[in-house]
Amino acid sequence: MKLASLKTGGRDGSLVVVNRALSHYAPAGEIAGTLQQAMDDWANTAPRLNALYEEINDGVLKNARPLNLDDLASPLPRAYEFLDGSAYLPHVERVRKARGATVPDSFYEDPLMYQATSAGFLGPRDPVLVSNEEFGIDFESEVVVVTDDVPMAVTPDEAAVHIQLIGLVNDVSLRNLIPGELAKGFGFLQSKPRSALSPVLATPDELGAAWKDSKVNLPLRSTLNGELFGKPEAGHDMQFNFAQLVAHAAKTRPLAAGTIVGSGTVANQDVELGASCLAEKRVLEIIADGKAKTPFMQFGDTIRIEMLDANGISIFGAIKQVIKTAGV
Repeated sequence: MKLASLKTGGRDGSLVVVNRALSHYAPAGEIAGTLQQAMDDWANTAPRLNALYEEINDGVLKNARPLNLDDLASPLPRAYEFLDGSAYLPHVERVRKARGATVPDSFYEDPLMYQATSAGFLGPRDPVLVSNEEFGIDFESEVVVVTDDVPMAVTPDEAAVHIQLIGLVNDVSLRNLIPGELAKGFGFLQSKPRSALSPVLATPDELGAAWKDSKVNLPLRSTLNGELFGKPEAGHDMQFNFAQLVAHAAKTRPLAAGTIVGSGTVANQDVELGASCLAEKRVLEIIADGKAKTPFMQFGDTIRIEMLDANGISIFGAIKQVIKTAGV
């Protein structure tokens, strides 16, 4: 099934069930007012939401309404946790190579992960507001999963059954602020503003055979200012699958229902498939020519992030955002 949140209903939106074609929705308030409420009681709410999903796809719902994706908030406008990994080691290898560093052996055995901003996600069509172009504005196209309650110290096999929803994220980065923050040895803060989730989140069964081994085996398309920027395969070159990432996050603490776990920037060894962020392209330019030629995003630039199924149909809807000045 596919779930979304309308911008009506306060900070946490109003939960709706969306049909497979992303053309109509049905209010789900009688089951759960918000997606977080549904996740808190997932064993009971999921079957009822799925029954509603089957009805809207069968065309028997009298209260089905046309869907305008511009009316959607993030499916989870606020989440208890957003834990973002860096599971695609080609991306890590290139970034480190550009500055003359190698990848420690431990990176191939122990996932990279940090605690990202989750107090508020941008809607999938909301602008990205930045106060200064000199911050080095970048998009990052990633896949995310959402869990139910995950016990502490689960194994990857155990973690896999706790993955309930899948979607996309534009994990916005301010690249020119990152070196200074990392130099302090205490992680990201100002360099990682709010991100945007895809219009809908889908249960794993919606992906069919593309969901295998806790990976999404489909290309992730990024289009910058109307031109295709990259379409790397999300299932290729993923050093740690989502079950491993969830287990890593839960090693010393349980995860609350509604926790979002990100894949990190999708990247392949095959550079011909393009990239999922500007930093990746700039790094390749540095490696090849000694300097970066591609600029970071400017005010007025647009980014579109989308994943299509084998028939060319959008699974989660497209994230479409424009960069705008915050006016500060």
